[in-house]
Amino acid sequence: MSSSNIPHVVLQSSSNHHKMPVIGFGTASPFIAGTKEALLEAIKVGYRHFDTATIYGSEKPLGEAIAEAFQLGLIASRDDLFITSKLWCTDNFPHLVFPAIYKTLQSLNLKYLDLYLVQWPVAMIHGDWDYPFPEEAITSFDLKGVWQAMEECQKQGLTKFIGVSNFNCHKLENLLSFATIPPSVNQVELNPTWQQKKLRELCQKEGIVVTACSPLGSVGSFWGSNKVMDNELLNQIGEAHGKSVAQVSLRWLYELGVSIVVKSYNKERMKQNLEIFDWSLTKEDYEKIDEIKQSRTFNLGPKLSEEED
Repeated sequence: MSSSNIPHVVLQSSSNHHKMPVIGFGTASPFIAGTKEALLEAIKVGYRHFDTATIYGSEKPLGEAIAEAFQLGLIASRDDLFITSKLWCTDNFPHLVFPAIYKTLQSLNLKYLDLYLVQWPVAMIHGDWDYPFPEEAITSFDLKGVWQAMEECQKQGLTKFIGVSNFNCHKLENLLSFATIPPSVNQVELNPTWQQKKLRELCQKEGIVVTACSPLGSVGSFWGSNKVMDNELLNQIGEAHGKSVAQVSLRWLYELGVSIVVKSYNKERMKQNLEIFDWSLTKEDYEKIDEIKQSRTFNLGPKLSEEED
């Protein structure tokens, strides 16, 4: 699919607005050999929105793939790309935000990000922590101080937009109570088995774009599950349309008006995940999806896994 055929959502900020491709390519762990080659293949297939993070370990290979794509003429300009990265919990301190974004830009070999997110609403002391995170890893989180530093990153042109990830309604409302520059995006787990209706309503009311991560349940990751891909109702809908379960889930998210970050290093599935824009779900499909039992996938520790709905 041509990148020009991928729809966009508009990010709002106090000073400007910017288009973000509605579907992005995820680079979360676990990583495999040939990551740079897979990212280059994604660019060839048509992806222009890439979602990375310091904790993923994917910033450097993404930067290498972008550089090679320029050399090959696959991308004409930096403006053709939309790059998102994230501030990790051990850098969630006001004095560490600038060093963290500079390190990210250095790893990516870029002058600026399009979007920089606070990855979790929690701060952790430095250490080699395993999932789920233990109580002793968590320390006090100065959200106001961190957000002021994030705002300064945007003002200085290090990122065009700032946002958050994994913020529930309560934490989002707290941030909005003092933010000078409100978050443009809230990236959260969102799929037919965890629909987050209350959170989506709040974000819509506040003009915050919701980005769905784990739209297919993060199959193959240590935190993921098969509950989306093995769902019988989604399978029935897919058979009726001649589509896969993945395409049904992604189409449902697109019709909700959210943006999506989806990951596959398989070339055919990369293409299939973009083939969601020329067909529609029916009213009956929506009724079936509304019946799906709700449960979240992420469980990263006691302070990181508050229920939303």
